Amino acid sequence: MLEININTAYALALSFIVVIAIGPWLIPQLHKLKFGQAIREEGPQSHQAKSGTPTMGGMMIILGLVLSTLVFANHTVEIMLAVFVVLGHFALGFLDDYIKVVRKHNEGLKPRQKLLGQIIMAALVAVFGGLPTDLWVPFAGSIDLGYGFYALLFFVMVGATNAVNLTDGLDGLASGTVAVAAFFYMLVCCAMGKTDLAIMCASTIGACLGFLKFNYHPAKIFMGDTGSLALGGVMAALGILTHTEILLAVIGFVFVCEALSVMIQVTSFKTTGKRVFLMSPIHHHFELKGWSEVRVVWTFWAVGVIAGALGLALCIFGM
Repeated sequence: MLEININTAYALALSFIVVIAIGPWLIPQLHKLKFGQAIREEGPQSHQAKSGTPTMGGMMIILGLVLSTLVFANHTVEIMLAVFVVLGHFALGFLDDYIKVVRKHNEGLKPRQKLLGQIIMAALVAVFGGLPTDLWVPFAGSIDLGYGFYALLFFVMVGATNAVNLTDGLDGLASGTVAVAAFFYMLVCCAMGKTDLAIMCASTIGACLGFLKFNYHPAKIFMGDTGSLALGGVMAALGILTHTEILLAVIGFVFVCEALSVMIQVTSFKTTGKRVFLMSPIHHHFELKGWSEVRVVWTFWAVGVIAGALGLALCIFGM
């Protein structure tokens, strides 16, 4: 049975209000500092008009999310571990954006540097998190993976953060799909009695919805890696701390597709010299097929809702 604590609603409201309140102040400040987004020349030509739009807006998302979580959730080991994962990836994303935007090195952190940072955070969680090594499988219950759990932990943390990062390519796409996924994970947490993690989910929803006011097409600000890596950290933490990594792949189906499209594209081009998609990640493929940016975003949101509903059904009926 789904029982939603009133603090969950308060957390959603507070994070939403914090982001809405900060946005009108932060956006002009980022303009003054010339913290504008550089648009890749190899990307869709329609995106060149976005050049100079302020980025690093993830700062206000994470402020609203973390503040609201700490105000309304109990400060359990579980919650503090989740906050650590979020803030750790926030710091990594901030550093990447800082190098790109402030130091004017367009590539930011090198891929191997970013990957190393993600691996270090996963290692810290594995060593100091004290997590049980079981995996919940729908209709089968919990299965003890032993040391295999730590391999899964690394895969989920690195995979989820990169997948959400890849999804952040269109106005409102990442913030909207994360809000949808967090909503269904909130219901999953409620069904499992994970009240404090449900509060973190609600804080994520409120922060993402608040950010959408400024990030929906045409975007006035982008979240940058500062936000996308941190939000990926939220999704990874939810999957790992509830031991529902399988559900994470279902509820986060959009993110999985985005990551797989890049892997397929790179593998195909390196092995055959041919591209499977017009451009990856897959949201750009649909743009180049002639879909408007808004149509792509709304379609991906809808797919996220369907995937989230399926994941919630697996949780409820698979217990």
